[in-house]
Amino acid sequence: MAKSRLELHEILCNILGSRNVYFQPPSTVKMKYDAIVYSLNDNDVKYADDMKYIGMKRYNVIAVCRNPDSDLYERILELPYSELDRVYPSDNLNHWSITLYF
Repeated sequence: MAKSRLELHEILCNILGSRNVYFQPPSTVKMKYDAIVYSLNDNDVKYADDMKYIGMKRYNVIAVCRNPDSDLYERILELPYSELDRVYPSDNLNHWSITLYF
């Protein structure tokens, strides 16, 4: 059974070392940086014998840092079932986009 999103939220807060972790924030939210922004991307389900036997939710997790040499993304990648998708700068901040199954 898939773990809860709130469990993931607490894990990400611990990795970041602050509460600047945002789940699908609306555009009206003023974020504080360094931050982690994540959103639900998909639900991956595996079947056997015509029955669902395992399901994991796929999240897009973005580490946002002022420092281009930050190791925040590496700490997130220590989680099982995570993969770095791309890295990009935007608005003088550095972004690491990670796919995470949880």
